[in-house]
Amino acid sequence: MLGQTSAIFLNAPQSGSTGRTFTSVTVHPVAIFSILDHFLRRNAAEDRVIGTILGSRIDGVVHVKSAFAVLHKESEDQVAVDLEYHRTMLDLQTKANPSEVIVGWYSTGSDLNTFSALIQHFYSGETSPQQAIHLAIDTGVQKAGEVGVKAYISSPVGVNPKPENCVFVPIPCELKFSQPERSGLDLLLKTTQTASQTVLPVSHDFETMEASLKSVIGMIDRVLVYVRQVIKGEVEGNEQIGKYLLDALRETEGVSLNKGQLDGHFHAHLQDTLMVSYLANLIRSQVEVSTRLALVT
Repeated sequence: MLGQTSAIFLNAPQSGSTGRTFTSVTVHPVAIFSILDHFLRRNAAEDRVIGTILGSRIDGVVHVKSAFAVLHKESEDQVAVDLEYHRTMLDLQTKANPSEVIVGWYSTGSDLNTFSALIQHFYSGETSPQQAIHLAIDTGVQKAGEVGVKAYISSPVGVNPKPENCVFVPIPCELKFSQPERSGLDLLLKTTQTASQTVLPVSHDFETMEASLKSVIGMIDRVLVYVRQVIKGEVEGNEQIGKYLLDALRETEGVSLNKGQLDGHFHAHLQDTLMVSYLANLIRSQVEVSTRLALVT
């Protein structure tokens, strides 16, 4: 009979205002660095830290672009979250980045418990009518190739679900960075390649452009060597690499630039770089003159 069934009732995750659930989550490096910095600065007695993640929602994909810490305390029987601190930080973040909204929350560690469900319930109210994303960062990952970043949405459990009763449903999650973020990551990686691991000076525009051109030329050379070896039968072709090369060629379809057009684009970019460099040096000189005049007066 219905009254004696032992089935568990799982309600479907609530969809957003667009009528669709989120299909995946994309996390940017700035958010990851903020979370890891929060974890490294935690008190020794804290097993995990939590915070708010912000970003945007585009075509069913949640883009996590930034994060800030939220003060909280956990014991065996209760959890407390500093809501006033959360509101204050949210107000500051909104003023700094008006285009970013709350998309959910993060926590370190891989354990999901009753307290996680309560926090998820709170953030579901903050993101309503959209779904709240829970980002779990496993700081104990040591195996090569494992990222340790997972994303979840929640599904209420029971006919009359309570806030502390929910199931966390995993959704696809990937790390992604833009070209400016790539430049910053490359600079950070350079410190790991030096014996002293000292902070290296930031390259100028011309040095950055030269390094980018050399990197592109090196990649093209490696691709040419690989393609020639496959054609000659020296190595076995990789289907995945072939798909990547085909996608790259498709992106250039309809684009026919001769040597003169390429030179024109290059010199135009060079002129822009020279103008920015000139204006930066001019502003720096004006600031130094103003500082010295202020000291004289």
